[in-house]
Amino acid sequence: MSESAPSEKPADYNPSRRKARRRALDALYSADLRGASATALLSDTIVRMGRDVPAHMGYATELVEGVVAHAARIDELLSTYAEGWTLDRMPVIDRNLGRIAVYEAIFRDDIDDAVAISEAVTLAEELSTDESPRFLNGLLARIADHAV
Repeated sequence: MSESAPSEKPADYNPSRRKARRRALDALYSADLRGASATALLSDTIVRMGRDVPAHMGYATELVEGVVAHAARIDELLSTYAEGWTLDRMPVIDRNLGRIAVYEAIFRDDIDDAVAISEAVTLAEELSTDESPRFLNGLLARIADHAV
């Protein structure tokens, strides 16, 4: 009988960054459904926290602001490389996880493509459909391989 190896975290796994990605996803998801401003929704959340704002909210804010600032290019990449899918057909969670991952992979020099993809897939496993992790992994890998 073989023992399975313990699952390993990426070398630059950062639990506070995962929390930040989840907060950014919350804001982007809510904004997407409501047709509202993601930055305003996240700002309202931070204001409601008062003095107890966790440290990861700074990175969550960077993510939301980055996705919003580069929305046209990010959505263009997702649309171009999502074989057989339009943005509108993607589950809202997948669309926004993809946006965060593309922003991190393409527009941030401090995040490796593999980490951005892995984090999106992990969150999809927790929050989306059974098919979502595989779909996002393939989509994001194609973008990372071909987009500049």
